[in-house]
Amino acid sequence: MSDEKVRPTGELTLRTLAMPADTNAAGDIFGGWVMAQMDLACGIRAAERAKGRVVTVAVERMVFAKAMKVGDTLSIHTHVTRVGRTSMTLKVEAWAQRYLSDLMEKVTDADFVMVALDAAGKPKPIPQV
Repeated sequence: MSDEKVRPTGELTLRTLAMPADTNAAGDIFGGWVMAQMDLACGIRAAERAKGRVVTVAVERMVFAKAMKVGDTLSIHTHVTRVGRTSMTLKVEAWAQRYLSDLMEKVTDADFVMVALDAAGKPKPIPQV
């Protein structure tokens, strides 16, 4: 399936390059590395929204549709879809721009649930917008 007509949803939050140290023996980028980049992006976006410290409490429905290779640029797009009292849910998409190409393909997406914490590490209310 080609994603040539489909574009990322959400705001570009993180962009990085897949390097040889991030590969398995077959030369594919570790799924855990992609997930870690998604988690970093969620931490950035959620901390901005919560105006403070946040932690990841759940990742829901992650399926890898495409592999990433060395040299691909990984772009993580995030969108806050729900804000509760102390938690929020973000829709996160990971896209690969193929090495030396304009081709963009969706690698995976997931819902990340983040909780806002106070200085003592206890859940705290998220400010209303």
